[in-house]
Amino acid sequence: MIEVKNLSKTFKMENGEEINALDGINLNINDGEIVGIIGTSGSGKTTLLRILRGVESFEKGQIVIDDVEVDAISTAYYITKLKKVTAIHLQRSFGLWGETAIQNVIRKLSGVKYGDESIQDPEDAKAEFEKEAMEILKVVGLDHKANHFAPVLSGGEKQRLIMGRQLAKKPKVLLLDEPATMSCPKTKQEILDAVKNINKEMGVTVIVVSHLPEVHKYLADRLVLMENGKIIDEGIAEDIILRFTEKMESSEPLRGESDIGESIIKVEGLCKRFFLVKGGNTLQIEDINFDIKKGEIISLIGPSGAGKTVLLRMIAGLDAQDSGKVSFKLKDDWIDMQDLGIPRMEVRRKLGFMHQEFSLTHHATVKDQIAVRLGVKGEYVMAEAKNIAKELGISDKILDVLYQLTDLPETEAKIRLEKIGLTPDILNTLFPSFPDTEVKKYAEPVFEALDLPMDILNRKSYELSGGEKVRATLALVLTSNPEILILDEPFGDLDPITLRMVSNSLKKINKRFNTTILMVSHHVDFIREVTTRAIMIDDGILVGDGDPQKLCDEFLQNCNAEYLTG
Repeated sequence: MIEVKNLSKTFKMENGEEINALDGINLNINDGEIVGIIGTSGSGKTTLLRILRGVESFEKGQIVIDDVEVDAISTAYYITKLKKVTAIHLQRSFGLWGETAIQNVIRKLSGVKYGDESIQDPEDAKAEFEKEAMEILKVVGLDHKANHFAPVLSGGEKQRLIMGRQLAKKPKVLLLDEPATMSCPKTKQEILDAVKNINKEMGVTVIVVSHLPEVHKYLADRLVLMENGKIIDEGIAEDIILRFTEKMESSEPLRGESDIGESIIKVEGLCKRFFLVKGGNTLQIEDINFDIKKGEIISLIGPSGAGKTVLLRMIAGLDAQDSGKVSFKLKDDWIDMQDLGIPRMEVRRKLGFMHQEFSLTHHATVKDQIAVRLGVKGEYVMAEAKNIAKELGISDKILDVLYQLTDLPETEAKIRLEKIGLTPDILNTLFPSFPDTEVKKYAEPVFEALDLPMDILNRKSYELSGGEKVRATLALVLTSNPEILILDEPFGDLDPITLRMVSNSLKKINKRFNTTILMVSHHVDFIREVTTRAIMIDDGILVGDGDPQKLCDEFLQNCNAEYLTG
């Protein structure tokens, strides 16, 4: 039995403002139950999970799990006891050893017994833990991938492996924060079935936070609705979901087909092959051909691991293809995205890329980050960067290579810089930030389109809810008014109400600024709602191009996703 009694938690902002993350939470959960928690971003769901895990302090109340009792003044001894009976899987968490699946679980089993999973080589620990590790992998449906290298598993397989590692701790309670966010319907089904199996076979009580109503319908014995740090209702999933979605805004209409312009991107004969090690499959992208027209909103759909992200990155010129060509129209010329130089930089200045693993800089305000973004993508950046590069003895081709790094995730950019013996300071030198006085002027129309209050400019990443972070990052990408926006599944963990707001915002941006949008998403309802055209990719091959409604129906039929039909 889990009891949460009058639990309250307040976060203090740097400006002195206080936010009541949790306000008098009372909740009872029976042994062996699967309890779902739903609510808009910022309603307190993840904070509640973190407190139950023992990694977040609180000011008032009490938590009781069997014989473990923790209150606001409990010592580290009791917090440690709480951690021993719980395990957690946080959203967007993929922390795994660069070893096989079974070695990852063996390491965790060894760490639980001996206190540190890094002190014993998993091959040395094999005799002691292999049988138990295989039983855990079977529960999460990965026994057939036991000897596959963890880094090359699909996103859904990685999430199930993380669950397996958590089960190695033999928890009484498994806390799941968006366990199926970045997965296609087929992979989501596998993850959800793994959760059901953990609950049934191991008797583990499960508390699952998810923004997806269909996940709760499939999993939850009972659903809890949170709003502004309070529990406002609980009961049967279908009833709670109806109450949750009643405030959803209506859908903004798409632009008409007659408003779509001429082709501005050509993808011709694109091919790339990946060789994966230790049991991974070979992905081969073969002979991909399509055009993108000005003003279109195109979704790439298909199963996890089909090559959609790889294709996006090649189109953006972030990765090189083995053969074929990607061309962007710049005025009257077509620019090959593999030809280094100033013309490609001009194309990239008009392009915005939001990655799946997006992140805001933790210590900087949103305003500071927009200033940096404008310094990279602003209208007069090219001429100034060329002058600085000339003084430093940097050629146009090297300048282009460095400019490309500004569209990569921060960690990946640092790694590429290290390989050529440079530090991130070179980017700050070539592309200095805009002055603060200019930021508000550029940000205002984008914040208005995204329904973001302007006071978010002065907040830092940790002062924003999950939904605010996503929209603030989107605002960051959009502030320089890119002509082409590329989105790699950044919206998978948004609640339906916030997702509708983002969907409407994208359609407004598309119409107001005539922005062309190319994106990957596994959220089929979102694709149906926001897309003017869909392209289906399966195992590196283009298998469909056309009406989003028809292709989404075909895709779902191929996925056999029971959770979407129940």
